[in-house]
Amino acid sequence: MRILAAMMKHETNSFSPVLTDMARFEAWGLHRDAAAIAAYRGTAMPVSAYFDLADAHGAEIICPVIAEAMPSGYVQEETYEQLCEWILAPLRAGGIDAVFLDLHGAMTAEHVADGEGELLRRIREIALDLPVAVTLDMHTNCTAEMVANADAIIGYKTYPHVDMYDVGRQIGAILWDKIEGRADPVMAWGAAPILAQTLCMGTADEPMKSLQQATRREEDLPGLLAATVLGGFPMVDVPHAGLSVITVADGDMALAEAARDRLLAQAWEAREGLIYRPRGLRASIESARAVNKAPAILLDHADNVGSGGTSDVMTVIEAVLAAGLDRVAMATVCDAEAARAMHAAGAGAEITIGLGGKTEMPSLGLIGRPLRLTGRVLKVTDGRWTVEGPMYTGVEVETGPTAVFETGGIKIVVTSRHHEPWDAGILTNNGIDPAACSYILLKSRIHYRAGFQPIQPDLGVHFTLDGEGVTTSNNNILTYRNLRRPIYPLDPVDQIAFP
Repeated sequence: MRILAAMMKHETNSFSPVLTDMARFEAWGLHRDAAAIAAYRGTAMPVSAYFDLADAHGAEIICPVIAEAMPSGYVQEETYEQLCEWILAPLRAGGIDAVFLDLHGAMTAEHVADGEGELLRRIREIALDLPVAVTLDMHTNCTAEMVANADAIIGYKTYPHVDMYDVGRQIGAILWDKIEGRADPVMAWGAAPILAQTLCMGTADEPMKSLQQATRREEDLPGLLAATVLGGFPMVDVPHAGLSVITVADGDMALAEAARDRLLAQAWEAREGLIYRPRGLRASIESARAVNKAPAILLDHADNVGSGGTSDVMTVIEAVLAAGLDRVAMATVCDAEAARAMHAAGAGAEITIGLGGKTEMPSLGLIGRPLRLTGRVLKVTDGRWTVEGPMYTGVEVETGPTAVFETGGIKIVVTSRHHEPWDAGILTNNGIDPAACSYILLKSRIHYRAGFQPIQPDLGVHFTLDGEGVTTSNNNILTYRNLRRPIYPLDPVDQIAFP
Protein backbone atom coordinates (compact mmCIF):
# COMPACT_ATOMS: atom_id res chain seq x y z
CA MET A 1 0.00 0.00 0.00
CA ARG A 2 0.96 3.61 -0.53
CA ILE A 3 -0.31 6.12 2.03
CA LEU A 4 -0.14 9.90 1.93
CA ALA A 5 0.76 11.48 5.27
CA ALA A 6 1.03 15.24 5.50
CA MET A 7 0.83 18.16 7.92
CA MET A 8 -0.63 21.62 7.22
CA LYS A 9 -1.17 23.63 10.40
CA HIS A 10 -1.97 27.22 11.22
CA GLU A 11 -4.13 28.83 13.89
CA THR A 12 -5.37 32.04 12.31
CA ASN A 13 -5.99 35.16 14.40
CA SER A 14 -7.92 37.54 12.17
CA PHE A 15 -7.12 40.44 14.53
CA SER A 16 -3.35 39.88 14.27
CA PRO A 17 -1.23 42.16 12.09
CA VAL A 18 1.47 39.48 11.70
CA LEU A 19 1.85 38.41 8.06
CA THR A 20 1.27 34.73 7.23
CA ASP A 21 3.16 34.02 4.02
CA MET A 22 5.33 31.10 2.99
CA ALA A 23 8.27 32.60 4.86
CA ARG A 24 6.19 32.32 8.06
CA PHE A 25 5.90 28.56 7.51
CA GLU A 26 9.57 28.27 6.58
CA ALA A 27 10.53 30.06 9.82
CA TRP A 28 8.91 27.39 11.98
CA GLY A 29 9.50 24.34 9.81
CA LEU A 30 8.60 23.57 6.22
CA HIS A 31 9.82 20.19 4.94
CA ARG A 32 9.21 18.32 1.72
CA ASP A 33 9.24 14.64 0.73
CA ALA A 34 12.07 12.54 2.22
CA ALA A 35 13.33 15.49 4.27
CA ALA A 36 9.88 15.78 5.87
CA ILE A 37 9.90 12.16 6.97
CA ALA A 38 13.43 12.48 8.34
CA ALA A 39 12.60 15.68 10.25
CA TYR A 40 9.47 14.32 11.98
CA ARG A 41 10.06 10.60 12.37
CA GLY A 42 10.53 9.84 16.05
CA THR A 43 8.92 13.07 17.26
CA ALA A 44 5.82 13.34 19.45
CA MET A 45 3.67 14.66 16.60
CA PRO A 46 0.60 12.99 15.02
CA VAL A 47 2.35 12.61 11.68
CA SER A 48 5.07 10.58 13.40
CA ALA A 49 2.37 8.19 14.62
CA TYR A 50 1.17 7.90 11.03
CA PHE A 51 4.69 6.97 9.94
CA ASP A 52 4.91 4.30 12.63
CA LEU A 53 1.55 2.79 11.65
CA ALA A 54 2.56 2.71 7.99
CA ASP A 55 5.79 0.93 8.92
CA ALA A 56 3.85 -1.60 11.00
CA HIS A 57 1.60 -2.35 8.01
CA GLY A 58 4.43 -2.50 5.52
CA ALA A 59 3.11 0.51 3.62
CA GLU A 60 5.08 3.00 1.56
CA ILE A 61 4.89 6.58 2.90
CA ILE A 62 4.35 9.50 0.57
CA CYS A 63 4.91 12.72 2.55
CA PRO A 64 4.69 15.69 0.17
CA VAL A 65 4.86 18.36 2.86
CA ILE A 66 5.06 19.02 6.57
CA ALA A 67 4.24 22.66 7.19
CA GLU A 68 3.39 24.58 10.34
CA ALA A 69 3.52 28.28 11.13
CA MET A 70 3.23 30.08 14.43
CA PRO A 71 -0.29 31.54 14.76
CA SER A 72 -0.72 34.91 13.05
CA GLY A 73 -3.02 36.76 10.65
CA TYR A 74 -4.89 35.48 7.60
CA VAL A 75 -2.90 33.02 5.47
CA GLN A 76 -2.06 34.61 2.15
CA GLU A 77 -3.99 33.19 -0.78
CA GLU A 78 -0.86 32.22 -2.71
CA THR A 79 0.61 30.45 0.31
CA TYR A 80 -2.59 28.52 1.06
CA GLU A 81 -2.94 27.40 -2.54
CA GLN A 82 0.67 26.19 -2.71
CA LEU A 83 0.38 24.19 0.52
CA CYS A 84 -2.82 22.55 -0.74
CA GLU A 85 -1.29 21.83 -4.13
CA TRP A 86 1.65 19.99 -2.57
CA ILE A 87 -0.84 17.68 -0.83
CA LEU A 88 -3.18 17.29 -3.79
CA ALA A 89 -0.57 16.63 -6.48
CA PRO A 90 0.22 13.02 -5.42
CA LEU A 91 -3.51 12.26 -5.36
CA ARG A 92 -3.91 13.49 -8.91
CA ALA A 93 -0.96 11.32 -9.95
CA GLY A 94 -2.80 8.27 -8.57
CA GLY A 95 -1.70 5.19 -6.69
CA ILE A 96 -2.52 6.48 -3.18
CA ASP A 97 -4.54 4.09 -1.00
CA ALA A 98 -5.30 6.29 2.04
CA VAL A 99 -4.70 9.77 3.43
CA PHE A 100 -3.56 10.60 6.98
CA LEU A 101 -3.58 14.32 7.75
CA ASP A 102 -2.24 16.31 10.70
CA LEU A 103 -4.22 19.58 10.56
CA HIS A 104 -4.98 22.35 13.01
CA GLY A 105 -8.64 23.13 12.45
CA ALA A 106 -8.57 26.92 12.79
CA MET A 107 -6.88 27.94 9.53
CA THR A 108 -8.42 30.83 7.63
CA ALA A 109 -6.95 32.21 4.42
CA GLU A 110 -7.56 35.53 2.72
CA HIS A 111 -10.03 33.85 0.36
CA VAL A 112 -11.15 30.77 2.33
CA ALA A 113 -12.83 30.95 5.74
CA ASP A 114 -12.51 27.20 6.45
CA GLY A 115 -9.01 26.23 5.37
CA GLU A 116 -9.17 22.61 6.48
CA GLY A 117 -12.69 21.99 5.20
CA GLU A 118 -11.72 23.32 1.77
CA LEU A 119 -8.60 21.12 1.62
CA LEU A 120 -10.65 18.04 2.52
CA ARG A 121 -13.33 18.97 -0.03
CA ARG A 122 -10.67 19.15 -2.75
CA ILE A 123 -9.28 15.78 -1.70
CA ARG A 124 -12.73 14.22 -2.03
CA GLU A 125 -13.17 15.92 -5.39
CA ILE A 126 -10.10 14.07 -6.67
CA ALA A 127 -10.68 10.74 -4.92
CA LEU A 128 -14.24 10.34 -3.63
CA ASP A 129 -13.81 6.98 -1.90
CA LEU A 130 -10.27 7.37 -0.55
CA PRO A 131 -10.09 6.66 3.23
CA VAL A 132 -9.13 9.85 5.11
CA ALA A 133 -8.13 10.26 8.78
CA VAL A 134 -7.51 13.64 10.43
CA THR A 135 -6.07 14.85 13.72
CA LEU A 136 -7.14 18.31 14.89
CA ASP A 137 -5.95 20.72 17.54
CA MET A 138 -8.16 21.12 20.61
CA HIS A 139 -8.77 24.72 19.48
CA THR A 140 -10.40 23.70 16.21
CA ASN A 141 -13.36 25.65 14.90
CA CYS A 142 -14.96 22.60 13.32
CA THR A 143 -17.30 22.70 10.33
CA ALA A 144 -19.73 20.34 8.66
CA GLU A 145 -17.49 20.36 5.59
CA MET A 146 -14.55 18.93 7.55
CA VAL A 147 -16.71 16.09 8.85
CA ALA A 148 -18.43 15.40 5.52
CA ASN A 149 -15.11 14.96 3.72
CA ALA A 150 -13.26 12.66 6.13
CA ASP A 151 -13.80 9.15 7.49
CA ALA A 152 -12.41 9.54 10.99
CA ILE A 153 -11.52 12.71 12.93
CA ILE A 154 -10.10 13.19 16.39
CA GLY A 155 -8.76 16.14 18.40
CA TYR A 156 -6.26 16.46 21.20
CA LYS A 157 -7.59 15.81 24.69
CA THR A 158 -4.86 17.72 26.49
CA TYR A 159 -3.93 21.38 26.75
CA PRO A 160 -0.95 21.74 26.79
CA HIS A 161 -1.05 19.34 23.86
CA VAL A 162 1.07 16.48 25.19
CA ASP A 163 -1.06 13.72 23.60
CA MET A 164 -0.51 14.60 19.94
CA TYR A 165 1.24 11.35 19.09
CA ASP A 166 -1.35 9.33 21.02
CA VAL A 167 -4.38 10.75 19.21
CA GLY A 168 -2.59 10.35 15.88
CA ARG A 169 -2.03 6.71 16.73
CA GLN A 170 -5.67 6.28 17.83
CA ILE A 171 -7.31 7.76 14.75
CA GLY A 172 -4.72 6.23 12.44
CA ALA A 173 -5.48 2.77 13.83
CA ILE A 174 -9.21 3.38 13.30
CA LEU A 175 -8.60 4.17 9.65
CA TRP A 176 -6.39 1.11 9.22
CA ASP A 177 -9.23 -0.98 10.67
CA LYS A 178 -11.53 0.53 8.04
CA ILE A 179 -9.02 -0.18 5.26
CA GLU A 180 -8.67 -3.81 6.33
CA GLY A 181 -12.40 -4.36 6.86
CA ARG A 182 -12.47 -4.55 10.67
CA ALA A 183 -14.43 -1.34 11.29
CA ASP A 184 -16.93 0.99 9.64
CA PRO A 185 -16.38 4.40 11.25
CA VAL A 186 -19.27 6.87 11.19
CA MET A 187 -19.12 10.36 12.67
CA ALA A 188 -21.54 12.66 14.48
CA TRP A 189 -20.73 16.35 14.89
CA GLY A 190 -22.43 19.28 16.57
CA ALA A 191 -21.61 22.80 17.73
CA ALA A 192 -22.58 24.67 20.87
CA PRO A 193 -23.09 28.48 20.84
CA ILE A 194 -20.12 29.11 23.15
CA LEU A 195 -17.20 31.37 22.28
CA ALA A 196 -14.92 29.87 24.93
CA GLN A 197 -11.63 31.48 25.93
CA THR A 198 -8.44 29.49 25.40
CA LEU A 199 -7.17 30.71 28.78
CA CYS A 200 -10.03 28.70 30.33
CA MET A 201 -9.36 25.47 28.43
CA GLY A 202 -6.45 24.05 30.39
CA THR A 203 -7.17 20.37 30.93
CA ALA A 204 -5.81 20.49 34.48
CA ASP A 205 -8.56 23.04 35.18
CA GLU A 206 -12.32 22.88 35.35
CA PRO A 207 -14.47 22.67 33.36
CA MET A 208 -12.28 21.33 30.53
CA LYS A 209 -10.79 18.71 32.84
CA SER A 210 -14.20 17.11 33.37
CA LEU A 211 -15.21 17.52 29.73
CA GLN A 212 -12.14 15.62 28.53
CA GLN A 213 -12.64 12.98 31.20
CA ALA A 214 -16.14 12.57 29.79
CA THR A 215 -14.74 11.94 26.29
CA ARG A 216 -12.67 9.09 27.69
CA ARG A 217 -15.73 7.61 29.40
CA GLU A 218 -17.59 7.75 26.11
CA GLU A 219 -14.71 5.96 24.38
CA ASP A 220 -15.05 3.15 26.94
CA LEU A 221 -18.50 2.35 25.52
CA PRO A 222 -18.59 -0.69 23.22
CA GLY A 223 -18.57 0.49 19.61
CA LEU A 224 -17.58 4.10 20.36
CA LEU A 225 -14.18 4.53 18.70
CA ALA A 226 -13.33 8.17 19.46
CA ALA A 227 -14.86 11.19 21.17
CA THR A 228 -13.57 14.75 21.06
CA VAL A 229 -14.52 18.05 22.66
CA LEU A 230 -13.06 20.92 20.61
CA GLY A 231 -12.92 24.12 22.61
CA GLY A 232 -12.61 26.27 19.51
CA PHE A 233 -10.48 29.33 18.81
CA PRO A 234 -12.21 32.65 19.58
CA MET A 235 -9.80 35.13 17.97
CA VAL A 236 -10.91 34.60 14.39
CA ASP A 237 -13.91 36.32 12.87
CA VAL A 238 -15.61 33.46 11.04
CA PRO A 239 -19.17 32.13 11.36
CA HIS A 240 -18.06 28.74 12.68
CA ALA A 241 -15.84 29.87 15.58
CA GLY A 242 -16.71 28.17 18.86
CA LEU A 243 -17.00 24.93 20.79
CA SER A 244 -18.01 21.68 19.11
CA VAL A 245 -18.00 17.89 19.54
CA ILE A 246 -17.11 15.02 17.20
CA THR A 247 -17.73 11.35 17.95
CA VAL A 248 -16.79 8.28 15.91
CA ALA A 249 -18.67 4.99 16.23
CA ASP A 250 -18.27 1.63 14.53
CA GLY A 251 -21.20 1.60 12.10
CA ASP A 252 -23.72 2.86 14.69
CA MET A 253 -24.75 6.46 14.00
CA ALA A 254 -27.27 6.47 16.83
CA LEU A 255 -24.48 5.61 19.29
CA ALA A 256 -22.30 8.39 17.89
CA GLU A 257 -25.14 10.93 18.06
CA ALA A 258 -26.07 10.03 21.64
CA ALA A 259 -22.46 10.44 22.80
CA ARG A 260 -22.20 13.74 20.94
CA ASP A 261 -25.38 15.07 22.55
CA ARG A 262 -24.24 14.13 26.07
CA LEU A 263 -20.94 15.95 25.60
CA LEU A 264 -22.59 19.05 24.10
CA ALA A 265 -25.07 19.20 26.99
CA GLN A 266 -22.24 18.96 29.52
CA ALA A 267 -20.32 21.72 27.76
CA TRP A 268 -23.36 24.00 27.74
CA GLU A 269 -23.90 23.46 31.46
CA ALA A 270 -20.24 24.34 32.06
CA ARG A 271 -20.24 27.45 29.85
CA GLU A 272 -19.63 29.97 32.63
CA GLY A 273 -16.32 28.33 33.50
CA LEU A 274 -15.09 28.65 29.90
CA ILE A 275 -15.10 32.45 30.04
CA TYR A 276 -12.18 34.48 31.45
CA ARG A 277 -12.95 37.42 33.69
CA PRO A 278 -10.33 40.21 33.38
CA ARG A 279 -8.30 41.22 36.43
CA GLY A 280 -6.33 44.34 37.33
CA LEU A 281 -2.68 44.19 36.20
CA ARG A 282 -1.25 45.88 39.30
CA ALA A 283 -3.33 43.74 41.66
CA SER A 284 -2.16 40.54 39.95
CA ILE A 285 1.48 41.58 40.26
CA GLU A 286 1.01 42.32 43.97
CA SER A 287 -0.66 38.92 44.45
CA ALA A 288 2.41 37.30 42.90
CA ARG A 289 4.73 39.30 45.14
CA ALA A 290 2.83 38.13 48.22
CA VAL A 291 3.40 34.45 47.44
CA ASN A 292 6.39 33.02 49.26
CA LYS A 293 7.02 30.12 46.91
CA ALA A 294 9.48 30.63 44.07
CA PRO A 295 9.40 30.70 41.19
CA ALA A 296 6.05 32.37 40.65
CA ILE A 297 4.82 32.05 37.06
CA LEU A 298 3.52 35.28 35.48
CA LEU A 299 1.61 35.15 32.19
CA ASP A 300 1.48 38.01 29.69
CA HIS A 301 -1.35 36.17 27.92
CA ALA A 302 -2.67 39.05 25.78
CA ASP A 303 0.52 38.98 23.71
CA ASN A 304 0.91 35.25 23.20
CA VAL A 305 2.63 34.11 19.99
CA GLY A 306 0.81 30.78 20.29
CA SER A 307 -2.48 32.57 19.57
CA GLY A 308 -1.19 35.12 17.05
CA GLY A 309 0.38 37.78 19.26
CA THR A 310 3.10 40.12 18.09
CA SER A 311 5.27 39.24 21.11
CA ASP A 312 6.59 42.78 21.34
CA VAL A 313 4.00 44.52 23.53
CA MET A 314 5.85 45.93 26.55
CA THR A 315 2.90 46.82 28.82
CA VAL A 316 3.34 43.93 31.27
CA ILE A 317 7.14 44.07 31.27
CA GLU A 318 6.97 47.79 32.06
CA ALA A 319 4.59 47.11 34.96
CA VAL A 320 6.82 44.34 36.35
CA LEU A 321 9.85 46.65 36.19
CA ALA A 322 7.89 49.46 37.85
CA ALA A 323 6.84 47.08 40.64
CA GLY A 324 10.51 46.35 41.38
CA LEU A 325 10.27 42.58 41.10
CA ASP A 326 13.72 41.01 41.23
CA ARG A 327 15.28 37.83 39.81
CA VAL A 328 12.79 37.71 36.93
CA ALA A 329 13.35 35.63 33.78
CA MET A 330 11.25 36.72 30.81
CA ALA A 331 10.53 34.88 27.53
CA THR A 332 10.19 36.19 24.95
CA VAL A 333 10.25 39.59 23.27
CA CYS A 334 10.42 39.28 19.50
CA ASP A 335 12.51 42.20 18.25
CA ALA A 336 14.94 41.36 15.46
CA GLU A 337 16.32 44.91 15.43
CA ALA A 338 17.17 44.80 19.14
CA ALA A 339 18.63 41.29 18.81
CA ARG A 340 20.94 42.50 16.03
CA ALA A 341 22.07 45.42 18.18
CA MET A 342 22.85 43.08 21.07
CA HIS A 343 24.78 40.70 18.84
CA ALA A 344 26.77 43.64 17.49
CA ALA A 345 27.51 44.89 21.01
CA GLY A 346 28.45 41.40 22.25
CA ALA A 347 28.05 39.63 25.58
CA GLY A 348 29.00 41.84 28.52
CA ALA A 349 28.24 45.13 26.76
CA GLU A 350 26.03 47.79 28.33
CA ILE A 351 23.60 49.34 25.87
CA THR A 352 20.51 51.52 25.74
CA ILE A 353 17.79 50.41 23.36
CA GLY A 354 14.14 50.88 22.52
CA LEU A 355 12.93 47.33 23.15
CA GLY A 356 9.77 45.92 21.59
CA GLY A 357 6.85 48.02 20.43
CA LYS A 358 7.73 47.65 16.75
CA THR A 359 4.26 46.48 15.63
CA GLU A 360 1.00 48.38 15.36
CA MET A 361 -2.32 46.62 15.98
CA PRO A 362 -5.04 48.42 14.01
CA SER A 363 -7.75 45.96 15.06
CA LEU A 364 -7.37 47.20 18.65
CA GLY A 365 -6.37 50.76 17.85
CA LEU A 366 -2.94 50.18 19.43
CA ILE A 367 0.26 51.72 18.15
CA GLY A 368 3.75 50.34 18.64
CA ARG A 369 5.39 51.71 21.79
CA PRO A 370 9.04 50.68 22.37
CA LEU A 371 10.27 50.74 25.96
CA ARG A 372 13.54 52.65 26.39
CA LEU A 373 15.84 50.58 28.59
CA THR A 374 19.47 50.54 29.63
CA GLY A 375 21.01 47.22 30.55
CA ARG A 376 23.63 44.59 29.88
CA VAL A 377 23.84 41.93 27.20
CA LEU A 378 24.34 38.69 29.12
CA LYS A 379 24.48 36.22 26.25
CA VAL A 380 24.03 35.93 22.49
CA THR A 381 23.10 32.70 20.65
CA ASP A 382 22.01 31.54 17.21
CA GLY A 383 18.60 30.53 18.62
CA ARG A 384 18.83 26.88 17.59
CA TRP A 385 17.85 24.12 20.00
CA THR A 386 15.78 20.94 20.23
CA VAL A 387 12.69 20.53 22.42
CA GLU A 388 13.21 17.92 25.13
CA GLY A 389 9.98 18.52 27.07
CA PRO A 390 6.68 16.65 26.68
CA MET A 391 5.19 18.88 23.95
CA TYR A 392 6.73 18.98 20.44
CA THR A 393 9.35 16.58 21.73
CA GLY A 394 12.24 16.22 19.32
CA VAL A 395 11.25 19.19 17.16
CA GLU A 396 14.04 21.64 16.31
CA VAL A 397 13.46 25.29 17.23
CA GLU A 398 15.04 28.27 15.47
CA THR A 399 14.35 31.64 17.07
CA GLY A 400 16.95 33.37 14.89
CA PRO A 401 19.70 35.55 16.40
CA THR A 402 18.78 35.63 20.08
CA ALA A 403 20.11 37.50 23.10
CA VAL A 404 19.55 37.81 26.83
CA PHE A 405 19.21 41.40 28.03
CA GLU A 406 19.38 42.19 31.77
CA THR A 407 17.81 45.36 33.12
CA GLY A 408 16.34 46.28 36.51
CA GLY A 409 16.25 42.78 37.95
CA ILE A 410 14.80 41.10 34.86
CA LYS A 411 16.55 38.94 32.26
CA ILE A 412 14.71 39.18 28.94
CA VAL A 413 15.16 36.65 26.14
CA VAL A 414 15.02 38.66 22.91
CA THR A 415 14.41 36.68 19.71
CA SER A 416 14.39 37.48 16.01
CA ARG A 417 11.53 35.06 15.28
CA HIS A 418 8.24 34.53 17.03
CA HIS A 419 8.21 31.73 19.57
CA GLU A 420 5.79 30.77 22.33
CA PRO A 421 7.74 29.66 25.43
CA TRP A 422 6.06 26.32 26.10
CA ASP A 423 9.36 24.61 26.86
CA ALA A 424 11.97 25.55 29.46
CA GLY A 425 14.60 25.16 26.76
CA ILE A 426 13.95 28.76 25.72
CA LEU A 427 15.61 29.74 29.01
CA THR A 428 18.13 26.97 29.61
CA ASN A 429 19.52 27.16 26.08
CA ASN A 430 20.09 30.85 26.67
CA GLY A 431 21.97 30.42 29.93
CA ILE A 432 19.10 30.98 32.39
CA ASP A 433 18.26 28.48 35.13
CA PRO A 434 14.50 28.82 35.64
CA ALA A 435 14.60 27.07 39.02
CA ALA A 436 16.92 29.78 40.34
CA CYS A 437 14.46 32.59 39.53
CA SER A 438 11.95 34.24 41.84
CA TYR A 439 9.60 34.93 38.92
CA ILE A 440 9.23 33.55 35.40
CA LEU A 441 7.35 35.89 33.07
CA LEU A 442 6.07 34.22 29.90
CA LYS A 443 4.10 35.41 26.88
CA SER A 444 1.92 32.32 27.02
CA ARG A 445 -1.50 31.07 28.14
CA ILE A 446 -1.59 27.35 28.96
CA HIS A 447 1.05 25.69 26.77
CA TYR A 448 3.81 26.88 29.09
CA ARG A 449 2.69 24.24 31.57
CA ALA A 450 4.23 21.51 29.42
CA GLY A 451 7.73 22.73 30.16
CA PHE A 452 7.40 24.93 33.23
CA GLN A 453 4.90 23.21 35.53
CA PRO A 454 7.53 20.64 36.58
CA ILE A 455 9.55 23.64 37.83
CA GLN A 456 6.55 25.09 39.69
CA PRO A 457 3.81 22.42 39.96
CA ASP A 458 1.57 24.48 42.27
CA LEU A 459 -0.94 26.18 39.96
CA GLY A 460 -1.76 28.53 42.83
CA VAL A 461 1.58 30.22 42.12
CA HIS A 462 0.68 30.91 38.48
CA PHE A 463 -0.75 34.39 37.76
CA THR A 464 -2.45 35.85 34.67
CA LEU A 465 -1.36 39.43 34.00
CA ASP A 466 -3.86 41.28 31.81
CA GLY A 467 -1.83 43.36 29.40
CA GLU A 468 -2.51 44.48 25.85
CA GLY A 469 -2.40 42.62 22.55
CA VAL A 470 -4.34 40.79 19.88
CA THR A 471 -4.56 37.62 21.96
CA THR A 472 -6.59 39.38 24.61
CA SER A 473 -8.69 37.10 26.78
CA ASN A 474 -11.49 39.67 26.76
CA ASN A 475 -13.63 38.88 23.71
CA ASN A 476 -15.72 41.99 24.32
CA ILE A 477 -12.99 44.32 23.01
CA LEU A 478 -12.78 42.49 19.66
CA THR A 479 -14.99 43.55 16.75
CA TYR A 480 -16.74 40.56 15.16
CA ARG A 481 -18.54 41.03 11.85
CA ASN A 482 -18.91 37.45 10.60
CA LEU A 483 -19.31 35.42 13.80
CA ARG A 484 -22.63 33.60 14.12
CA ARG A 485 -24.93 35.19 16.65
CA PRO A 486 -26.32 34.82 19.21
CA ILE A 487 -23.40 33.25 21.03
CA TYR A 488 -22.38 33.12 24.68
CA PRO A 489 -20.96 35.26 26.32
CA LEU A 490 -21.37 38.02 23.73
CA ASP A 491 -25.16 37.62 23.88
CA PRO A 492 -27.52 36.95 26.83
CA VAL A 493 -28.36 33.32 27.48
CA ASP A 494 -32.08 34.00 27.18
CA GLN A 495 -31.53 34.90 23.51
CA ILE A 496 -29.88 31.55 22.76
CA ALA A 497 -31.94 28.49 21.89
CA PHE A 498 -29.78 25.53 22.90
CA PRO A 499 -29.75 22.60 23.00
